Amino acid sequence: MSATTRGSVTALLPVHAAAAVFGLAYGLSAPLISLALHERGITESVIGANAAMYALGVLAMAPRLPGSITRWGSWPLLVFGLLVVALTLPLFWLLPWIGVWFVLRFLLGVGSETVMVLTETWVSNSSEEARRSTNIAVYTASLSAGFAIGPAILSVLGTHSWVTYAVGGVLPLIALGVLAAGRARPRAVTGSGDSRGLLALAAAAPLAMAGTALNAALEAAGLSMLPIYAVQQGWSPASASLLISTLMLGAIVLQLPIGWLGDRFPRRPLILLLSVLSAAGACLWPWVMASAPLAYGLLFVWGGAFVGIYTLIVTEVGTQFHGSELVAVYGAMSVAWGAGALLGPLGAGLALEISAHGLPWFAAVCCALFALGLMMSPRAAEPNV
Repeated sequence: MSATTRGSVTALLPVHAAAAVFGLAYGLSAPLISLALHERGITESVIGANAAMYALGVLAMAPRLPGSITRWGSWPLLVFGLLVVALTLPLFWLLPWIGVWFVLRFLLGVGSETVMVLTETWVSNSSEEARRSTNIAVYTASLSAGFAIGPAILSVLGTHSWVTYAVGGVLPLIALGVLAAGRARPRAVTGSGDSRGLLALAAAAPLAMAGTALNAALEAAGLSMLPIYAVQQGWSPASASLLISTLMLGAIVLQLPIGWLGDRFPRRPLILLLSVLSAAGACLWPWVMASAPLAYGLLFVWGGAFVGIYTLIVTEVGTQFHGSELVAVYGAMSVAWGAGALLGPLGAGLALEISAHGLPWFAAVCCALFALGLMMSPRAAEPNV
């Protein structure tokens, strides 16, 4: 490893650490809010609608990010996003009215979207091409580590204590402290706030947009509805939370070999393979839920394969676009993410009301449609994939 590469990896360590801590807050809050609503007798469709408010916050913020970065700079916006999440989470305990929770979920989307896009852009801009997949994989694995440990914390603290919400509020502040202590700052980037630019870039990378929407739909649906699905299948709330942790553990462990492969082989066939595996794996959920060891094992592999799709897509975007275009295309991907995160919980909630196994069928159909679209799309549409 060259001195330049070593320096790049070292400079990104605070970003990866902050991503892990921020992932803790998100991984804790998503099942916490859903289980709290479920315990109050709220229907699955309303729980899904509440989770969709997070996506509306993303949709509201994403088109404004490129122009905001140009005007305010990346670092002040990153601080803003972390503070919004830190202040919002304790308010769920202090203001326990479901109407207010819809507003608070929206604010979580605004803050989280800001953090995610800025840290993702930071990693991509700081990566050499030869290690881009690996650096993105480390970032994704760090974020997934937080997602995994968050539900585990919930299984210990429970959903009825103010301490759980307070811990969720402190975690983004710790992430901010990690970044400040590391003294690293994102590179200056000039982006355009022109919405037509976002649409044009979205049209230039349709599979990236579709893959982002797929990831968001199933991530939001899974974190919000998987605990409900597991409880309906006879699992305890604590075990249901650990099921999410197992899924995300697979996303952590398997991202590094996926990133290694992405730096050495064409990424399009890898994305297709992971899509097919994700669709097939989801079809097996109903048959393994009766056996805890089988369920944990399947969701471990499924989490790694599914998240790997997004890792390779983000890597390819960083290869194709640079500078202001990279900021703009991440803004377009954020709109796609918001659309997926909006429709995912709604679709999964309705599917669970229609069928006891509606969640895995929903996931299987989404992954299969993406794989079909990838096989049918011309390579010329995205030449570097």
